[in-house]
Amino acid sequence: MVQTSTVATISAATIATGLFAYMVYFDQNRRKNADFRRSLRREERRQARVEKEEAVAGVKERRKAIHAAVDATLDEGFPAGINEKEQYFMDHVQQGEVLASDPSKTMEAAVAFYRALKVYPTPGDLVNIYDKTVDKRVLDVLAEMIAYDKDLRTDELMPKGINLSDMPLPGLD
Repeated sequence: MVQTSTVATISAATIATGLFAYMVYFDQNRRKNADFRRSLRREERRQARVEKEEAVAGVKERRKAIHAAVDATLDEGFPAGINEKEQYFMDHVQQGEVLASDPSKTMEAAVAFYRALKVYPTPGDLVNIYDKTVDKRVLDVLAEMIAYDKDLRTDELMPKGINLSDMPLPGLD
């Protein structure tokens, strides 16, 4: 009767030999076979194209989500009185700070900061404060929200280093 350890050792050696043989075969094909090299390059280009298309689709989905969030916020409306605006501002800044600490809640944090921005008397000053205190990932979403909102869209409101002309497909260089 053959021991289990012997069978396991022979199986492992057979698998290792097979993998080594495949690596040698692959390397020989890669070095000597022009058609094989061409097919590898085609596959690399195809994979790069697929990844780029997925990235563009992801940016478009993100942009749709941002536009939907801005539209929903605008539909809700904002308080009219000074005291109500002040309380609304304080509540949403605090909510944004809490949400910004969790990376999975970036959109919610940006919406909270956006709502506070909409009721602030001098939005340009608040954007400068946000630029210094808010995390970059939240600030990027907020910048897209500002770019989409026709009432807030001015170059002086955009944080330093973010240009409205760069907004069409950010992150795809």
